[in-house]
Amino acid sequence: MQPASASRRRRWRKYHPANRRHAAAARGDAAEIKRLAATGGNLDTRDGQGRTPLIVAAFQRHIPAARALIEAGADLNLLENQAYDVITIASVLDDLEMVKLAIASGGNTRAITSPYKGTALIAAAHLGHADVVPALIAGKAPLDHVNNLGWTALIEAIVLGDGGARHQATVDALIKGGADLNLPDRQGVRPLSLARSRGHAKIAEMPDQAGAKP
Repeated sequence: MQPASASRRRRWRKYHPANRRHAAAARGDAAEIKRLAATGGNLDTRDGQGRTPLIVAAFQRHIPAARALIEAGADLNLLENQAYDVITIASVLDDLEMVKLAIASGGNTRAITSPYKGTALIAAAHLGHADVVPALIAGKAPLDHVNNLGWTALIEAIVLGDGGARHQATVDALIKGGADLNLPDRQGVRPLSLARSRGHAKIAEMPDQAGAKP
Protein backbone atom coordinates (compact mmCIF):
# COMPACT_ATOMS: atom_id res chain seq x y z
CA MET A 1 0.00 0.00 0.00
CA GLN A 2 3.04 2.23 0.14
CA PRO A 3 4.29 3.93 -3.03
CA ALA A 4 7.30 5.13 -1.01
CA SER A 5 8.82 1.68 -0.47
CA ALA A 6 12.62 1.32 -0.54
CA SER A 7 12.52 -0.48 -3.87
CA ARG A 8 10.38 2.25 -5.35
CA ARG A 9 12.69 4.96 -4.04
CA ARG A 10 15.57 3.20 -5.80
CA ARG A 11 13.56 3.15 -9.02
CA TRP A 12 12.91 6.87 -8.65
CA ARG A 13 16.64 7.56 -8.54
CA LYS A 14 16.76 5.89 -11.97
CA TYR A 15 13.60 7.59 -13.21
CA HIS A 16 13.63 8.25 -16.96
CA PRO A 17 11.17 11.06 -17.72
CA ALA A 18 8.71 10.59 -20.56
CA ASN A 19 9.09 14.21 -21.71
CA ARG A 20 10.23 17.66 -20.63
CA ARG A 21 7.23 18.18 -18.36
CA HIS A 22 7.92 14.98 -16.48
CA ALA A 23 11.62 15.87 -16.29
CA ALA A 24 10.86 19.31 -14.85
CA ALA A 25 8.47 17.80 -12.31
CA ALA A 26 11.04 15.19 -11.27
CA ARG A 27 13.63 17.95 -10.73
CA GLY A 28 11.16 20.22 -8.97
CA ASP A 29 11.78 22.93 -11.56
CA ALA A 30 8.73 25.15 -11.14
CA ALA A 31 10.08 27.83 -13.48
CA GLU A 32 10.52 25.34 -16.31
CA ILE A 33 7.03 23.95 -15.66
CA LYS A 34 5.58 27.45 -16.00
CA ARG A 35 7.53 28.03 -19.20
CA LEU A 36 6.40 24.75 -20.72
CA ALA A 37 2.78 25.32 -19.64
CA ALA A 38 2.79 28.67 -21.42
CA THR A 39 3.62 26.92 -24.70
CA GLY A 40 0.43 24.86 -24.53
CA GLY A 41 0.08 21.10 -24.79
CA ASN A 42 -1.21 18.39 -22.49
CA LEU A 43 -0.28 18.92 -18.85
CA ASP A 44 -1.56 15.46 -17.97
CA THR A 45 0.48 13.36 -20.37
CA ARG A 46 1.54 10.05 -18.81
CA ASP A 47 4.77 8.11 -18.53
CA GLY A 48 5.08 4.33 -18.74
CA GLN A 49 3.66 3.91 -15.22
CA GLY A 50 0.67 6.12 -15.92
CA ARG A 51 2.12 9.02 -13.95
CA THR A 52 1.32 12.57 -14.93
CA PRO A 53 3.86 15.32 -14.21
CA LEU A 54 1.79 16.30 -11.17
CA ILE A 55 1.90 12.74 -9.84
CA VAL A 56 5.68 12.75 -10.39
CA ALA A 57 5.94 15.99 -8.39
CA ALA A 58 3.88 14.43 -5.60
CA PHE A 59 6.09 11.32 -5.46
CA GLN A 60 9.17 13.54 -5.31
CA ARG A 61 7.63 15.88 -2.72
CA HIS A 62 8.23 18.95 -4.87
CA ILE A 63 5.67 21.45 -3.59
CA PRO A 64 6.53 24.43 -5.85
CA ALA A 65 6.48 22.20 -8.93
CA ALA A 66 3.14 20.73 -7.90
CA ARG A 67 1.72 24.19 -7.26
CA ALA A 68 2.91 25.39 -10.68
CA LEU A 69 1.24 22.42 -12.38
CA ILE A 70 -2.00 22.91 -10.46
CA GLU A 71 -2.07 26.62 -11.26
CA ALA A 72 -1.50 25.79 -14.93
CA GLY A 73 -4.53 23.48 -14.88
CA ALA A 74 -3.18 19.98 -14.25
CA ASP A 75 -5.76 17.43 -13.08
CA LEU A 76 -5.29 16.58 -9.39
CA ASN A 77 -7.55 13.57 -9.40
CA LEU A 78 -6.05 11.29 -12.03
CA LEU A 79 -4.78 7.86 -10.97
CA GLU A 80 -1.52 6.22 -12.03
CA ASN A 81 -1.34 2.56 -13.01
CA GLN A 82 -1.52 1.30 -9.41
CA ALA A 83 -4.52 3.54 -8.72
CA TYR A 84 -2.78 6.15 -6.57
CA ASP A 85 -3.69 9.82 -6.88
CA VAL A 86 -1.85 12.88 -5.62
CA ILE A 87 -3.65 13.00 -2.26
CA THR A 88 -3.09 9.32 -1.52
CA ILE A 89 0.57 9.51 -2.56
CA ALA A 90 1.11 12.53 -0.32
CA SER A 91 -0.74 10.82 2.53
CA VAL A 92 1.46 7.73 2.28
CA LEU A 93 4.56 9.92 2.22
CA ASP A 94 3.35 11.86 5.29
CA ASP A 95 3.66 15.02 3.21
CA LEU A 96 1.23 17.26 5.06
CA GLU A 97 2.04 20.32 2.96
CA MET A 98 1.25 18.47 -0.28
CA VAL A 99 -1.95 17.06 1.23
CA LYS A 100 -3.11 20.52 2.24
CA LEU A 101 -2.20 21.98 -1.17
CA ALA A 102 -4.11 19.25 -2.97
CA ILE A 103 -7.20 19.59 -0.79
CA ALA A 104 -7.22 23.38 -1.07
CA SER A 105 -6.88 23.06 -4.84
CA GLY A 106 -9.87 20.78 -5.27
CA GLY A 107 -8.42 17.32 -4.76
CA ASN A 108 -10.97 14.61 -4.05
CA THR A 109 -10.46 13.17 -0.57
CA ARG A 110 -13.31 10.72 -1.23
CA ALA A 111 -11.57 9.05 -4.17
CA ILE A 112 -11.25 5.25 -4.14
CA THR A 113 -7.56 4.56 -4.61
CA SER A 114 -4.84 1.90 -4.45
CA PRO A 115 -5.08 -1.79 -5.39
CA TYR A 116 -6.92 -2.24 -2.08
CA LYS A 117 -9.84 -0.03 -3.15
CA GLY A 118 -9.21 2.16 -0.16
CA THR A 119 -8.82 5.88 0.43
CA ALA A 120 -6.10 8.32 1.33
CA LEU A 121 -7.42 8.30 4.90
CA ILE A 122 -7.10 4.53 5.20
CA ALA A 123 -3.53 4.70 3.88
CA ALA A 124 -2.57 7.46 6.31
CA ALA A 125 -4.24 5.71 9.26
CA HIS A 126 -2.47 2.44 8.46
CA LEU A 127 0.89 4.23 8.67
CA GLY A 128 0.06 6.30 11.75
CA HIS A 129 0.46 9.62 10.00
CA ALA A 130 -1.16 11.52 12.81
CA ASP A 131 -0.87 14.99 11.27
CA VAL A 132 -2.18 13.97 7.85
CA VAL A 133 -5.21 12.12 9.23
CA PRO A 134 -6.89 15.21 10.79
CA ALA A 135 -6.22 17.18 7.60
CA LEU A 136 -7.99 14.52 5.55
CA ILE A 137 -10.88 14.38 8.01
CA ALA A 138 -11.21 18.17 7.80
CA GLY A 139 -11.20 17.77 4.02
CA LYS A 140 -14.28 15.51 4.24
CA ALA A 141 -12.55 12.20 3.63
CA PRO A 142 -14.97 9.29 4.21
CA LEU A 143 -14.42 8.03 7.74
CA ASP A 144 -16.02 4.63 7.37
CA HIS A 145 -15.11 3.48 3.87
CA VAL A 146 -14.39 -0.27 3.84
CA ASN A 147 -11.58 -1.41 1.54
CA ASN A 148 -11.31 -4.76 -0.22
CA LEU A 149 -9.63 -6.25 2.85
CA GLY A 150 -12.77 -5.48 4.84
CA TRP A 151 -11.10 -2.75 6.90
CA THR A 152 -11.93 0.86 7.70
CA ALA A 153 -9.33 3.50 8.55
CA LEU A 154 -9.92 2.82 12.26
CA ILE A 155 -9.43 -0.91 11.84
CA GLU A 156 -6.26 -0.43 9.77
CA ALA A 157 -4.77 1.86 12.42
CA ILE A 158 -5.37 -0.90 14.96
CA VAL A 159 -4.58 -4.02 12.93
CA LEU A 160 -1.59 -2.70 10.99
CA GLY A 161 -0.35 -0.18 13.55
CA ASP A 162 2.22 -0.77 16.25
CA GLY A 163 0.10 0.58 19.10
CA GLY A 164 2.57 3.40 19.69
CA ALA A 165 2.14 7.14 20.00
CA ARG A 166 1.58 7.82 16.31
CA HIS A 167 -1.16 5.25 15.99
CA GLN A 168 -2.69 6.31 19.30
CA ALA A 169 -2.94 9.88 17.97
CA THR A 170 -4.37 8.55 14.72
CA VAL A 171 -7.07 6.54 16.50
CA ASP A 172 -7.87 9.53 18.69
CA ALA A 173 -8.31 11.74 15.61
CA LEU A 174 -10.58 9.18 13.93
CA ILE A 175 -12.75 8.83 17.03
CA LYS A 176 -13.01 12.59 17.50
CA GLY A 177 -13.80 12.91 13.80
CA GLY A 178 -16.81 10.62 14.18
CA ALA A 179 -15.62 7.26 12.88
CA ASP A 180 -18.02 4.38 13.52
CA LEU A 181 -16.56 2.52 16.49
CA ASN A 182 -18.61 -0.60 15.95
CA LEU A 183 -18.06 -1.46 12.29
CA PRO A 184 -16.52 -4.95 12.39
CA ASP A 185 -14.01 -6.63 10.12
CA ARG A 186 -15.03 -9.56 7.90
CA GLN A 187 -14.81 -11.94 10.85
CA GLY A 188 -17.27 -9.82 12.79
CA VAL A 189 -14.65 -8.48 15.21
CA ARG A 190 -15.07 -4.86 16.26
CA PRO A 191 -12.27 -2.30 16.75
CA LEU A 192 -12.26 -2.50 20.56
CA SER A 193 -11.80 -6.26 20.53
CA LEU A 194 -9.17 -6.00 17.80
CA ALA A 195 -7.17 -3.56 19.91
CA ARG A 196 -7.42 -5.74 22.99
CA SER A 197 -6.44 -8.89 21.11
CA ARG A 198 -3.26 -7.18 19.88
CA GLY A 199 -2.31 -5.91 23.32
CA HIS A 200 -2.76 -2.26 22.32
CA ALA A 201 -3.97 -1.26 25.78
CA LYS A 202 -3.78 2.51 25.32
CA ILE A 203 -5.57 2.34 21.99
CA ALA A 204 -8.23 0.04 23.44
CA GLU A 205 -8.98 2.60 26.14
CA MET A 206 -10.06 5.15 23.51
CA PRO A 207 -13.02 3.35 21.91
CA ASP A 208 -13.89 1.83 25.28
CA GLN A 209 -14.20 5.27 26.87
CA ALA A 210 -16.11 6.50 23.81
CA GLY A 211 -18.76 3.82 24.34
CA ALA A 212 -17.73 1.24 21.74
CA LYS A 213 -19.03 -2.31 21.93
CA PRO A 214 -16.45 -5.04 22.54
